[in-house]
Amino acid sequence: MSTGAIALLVTLVTTGLFALLGLLNASKQTMNIEDFMVSRNQFGTGMALATIVASAMGVWILFSPPQVGATSGIAGIIGYCIGSALPLVLFTQVGPRIRHLMPTGHSLNEFVLYRFGNAMYLLTLGIIVFYMFIYLAAELTAIAKAVQILAEVPLGWTALVVITATFIYTTYGGLGASIFTDAIQFAVMLPLLLISFWVALAALGGWGNAIAPVQLQAPELLNFGYIDGIKFGATLMIAIVAAEMFNQSNWQRIYACRTDKTVKKAFWGGALAVFPIILISGGLGLLAAHFGFNDDRAFFSLLNQLALPLWVTILVLVLALALVMSTLSALLNGIASVFTTDLMRLFPQMQSAGLLRTSRVLTVAIGLPAILIAAQGYDVLYLFLLADLVCAGAFFPVLYGFYSRRLTGMAAMVSALLGIAAGALFFPQPDFTPWLAIPFGGDLLVSFAAALVLSALVAIASSAISRESFDFQKLRTQSHLYVEPEEAIGVGE
Repeated sequence: MSTGAIALLVTLVTTGLFALLGLLNASKQTMNIEDFMVSRNQFGTGMALATIVASAMGVWILFSPPQVGATSGIAGIIGYCIGSALPLVLFTQVGPRIRHLMPTGHSLNEFVLYRFGNAMYLLTLGIIVFYMFIYLAAELTAIAKAVQILAEVPLGWTALVVITATFIYTTYGGLGASIFTDAIQFAVMLPLLLISFWVALAALGGWGNAIAPVQLQAPELLNFGYIDGIKFGATLMIAIVAAEMFNQSNWQRIYACRTDKTVKKAFWGGALAVFPIILISGGLGLLAAHFGFNDDRAFFSLLNQLALPLWVTILVLVLALALVMSTLSALLNGIASVFTTDLMRLFPQMQSAGLLRTSRVLTVAIGLPAILIAAQGYDVLYLFLLADLVCAGAFFPVLYGFYSRRLTGMAAMVSALLGIAAGALFFPQPDFTPWLAIPFGGDLLVSFAAALVLSALVAIASSAISRESFDFQKLRTQSHLYVEPEEAIGVGE
């Protein structure tokens, strides 16, 4: 049997197994739209930590951190580690805050609706959907590239197989099925990543032999003081923290935690867990630099160059599939859930069963266009950065709205739009060259810093002169459960 045929078989078996496990778990449950979208207060620290890490650590960790390691070195990797951990630290504070302000809430966009009004709500909704859809497309692109490199399977076929398997259990069991499979995927994630790193390192003759060519040809990659690496690491810190604020799957998991204490423990644990994961993944990029590989396929190009045994290819493929399915299920369910508030507003007479069916249809409708994007094979890191920039412009006004009584909806929207526009002026083209001939054009750090700083200054200045004072107590009465807890229906209805 050819390597391609074996890889296809492994893909089908692995995705089928995860789908089956998700279905079996969902079949034991009764469910309403509230459970499907939020699973409110149902999970303890262990399950919460597992789903937080698994849903955050998609197959992108086999593409973006190795690329950063191979181009920005140790300094860039450390920045990536800190940037990946910081959002989870932030949620240890903002998570209990939103649970206090809106104990029956569901999402960030719902909070923005009642805190800032319709205009800022529509902007936030657009940013959430844009970011999460790009994230979804990037994940599918990454797994399609991985299988293509390892076994020459066409990009579109891999994307179709993986997302179909994810559809099966995500549309059937909702958030609960996603969290259940996340726990299983979390259990295999770190061991397989460690094995991949160890095998590649051993094949190169140990750490000394592996980095010897790097020390000769690109010694700056091993320098903690490498300026370009530090700049890119700082860029990633801003980009990732801002973007994760608009990842609805995080807010779902905040409400799924059993208590506020669970939120803090799980997100602190997640922050500690993702640091070594990104560190190991970035280290794979340094190993790839041994052969001069420095694009988003660096790790997989390294595997091909080393001509490792077939079992290694199979392990890496299983790792990639576990990573991508945990994130895809979170993204699909998360994107569908952000529209539920609007469905309730537009169709107040719709019953729970109708909302559930509509949410399932939305889940599939959102995923299908991502297959077409994945088939194009775009650079994964650039896709993320593009979405991250939009988030960076709106990050501070939304975060400030959790604490400032004087920030108005109009001021929040204007500051967000100005931030996005400022960042766009300096943002590079896909080949990372400037698209405008201006000072610092194409400089990512300047682009993200401009978006963040300008929006923050405008938001703070406007709140300082505002005479309005928002009553946070209103939020407790404006949000409502989608259905009462006793209104449950079978997941198959």
